[in-house]
Amino acid sequence: MALEEKVKHLLERNVEEVINRKHLEDALHSGRKLRVKFGIDPTSPDLHLGHAVVLRKLKEFQDMGHVVVLIIGDFTARIGDPSGRDKTRPPLTEREVKDNMKHYLRQAAKVLNVKGAEVVHNGTWLEKLDGVKILELLGLLSVQQIIERQDFAKRLTSHQSIRMHEFMYPVMQAYDSVVVKADVELGGTDQTFNLLMGRSMMERLKMRPQDVLTVPLLEGLDGVKKMSKSMGNYIGLEDEPDDMFGKVMSLPDKLTERYFLLATELEGPEIKKLQKELSPRDLKARLGREIVKLYHGEEAARAAEEKFVAMFSRGEMPEDLPGLKLAGKITVLDMVIASGAAKSKGEARRLVEQGAVKISGKTKDDPNEILALEGGEVVRIGKKHFFRIEADRRG
Repeated sequence: MALEEKVKHLLERNVEEVINRKHLEDALHSGRKLRVKFGIDPTSPDLHLGHAVVLRKLKEFQDMGHVVVLIIGDFTARIGDPSGRDKTRPPLTEREVKDNMKHYLRQAAKVLNVKGAEVVHNGTWLEKLDGVKILELLGLLSVQQIIERQDFAKRLTSHQSIRMHEFMYPVMQAYDSVVVKADVELGGTDQTFNLLMGRSMMERLKMRPQDVLTVPLLEGLDGVKKMSKSMGNYIGLEDEPDDMFGKVMSLPDKLTERYFLLATELEGPEIKKLQKELSPRDLKARLGREIVKLYHGEEAARAAEEKFVAMFSRGEMPEDLPGLKLAGKITVLDMVIASGAAKSKGEARRLVEQGAVKISGKTKDDPNEILALEGGEVVRIGKKHFFRIEADRRG
């Protein structure tokens, strides 16, 4: 592919907005190695398909010879990103953050060449800031800029409290860009405000302002809210192949095309061709295979599909699975009772012990087994009852 085509693909496929596009295009054609920044806060141990949308775009920059700067937000995770939130995030301790980020690089390596990237932790510089320096940084930005952001404006209008430390989050993220001398910063559309704050701070410091590239947000398994660790509606990059495939098959049909575009490497024309040739269920099965293949390989993808087909043979599974909302850890027996698939506790126990309960293709025959459900798992109870788990994070 010629450079012109590569640049066009980079700036248009799965891209929502580029600021400043003309400047970034010129920079990409200049032959200069750009420093391309992406930050992830370890608020949970898992990376998911939503993160992978940005990571794949980052990989495109990397494949073109640019320097990828991956920032692990071990400091900012303790503040909590307020983007898109209608209430304050619960604080995380330093120990929780360290535990969460243990396997981040291994997961990111499923998409990105981590060894070829510059990996840094923002605690390295943010923990060293003294009061004077913090006041200097605050002086570079205005309160007006902060309160104009949509999520803060909504909370103010609805009289929801905003904690002072939440105002600091975009300031800290902006300072990250200053420290790593970012030429470009990537993020989801919910990050636009934070990314633009980086531009503002760099301009005030007489630095060349970073360009900004945002990608669409991938909806979660519920088909409504964005895929999110805190919502529990995600497909993790390290989910087992059977679980990954089962979660894809539980998606609402309306999301199939969007997942093809954002979560696979198939291009638009090929996706359109598949849509014409395949039934909705076969199309979703192909989607599941493509996604599992990316993270576990072709053989594991085919095995996961075969297992799923064997489990739900003869077209018994309904197109749209009803959700089963469960909070926290629960026993297999209590899950069956909560589903309403059994008329009594005794019947529920018999169903379990007879091997009539399957979760993402795996038989669960111990009534007392404790399940740690993440959301999205496909549950089959007997021949007629099918559910998609919706993890209730309030529990």
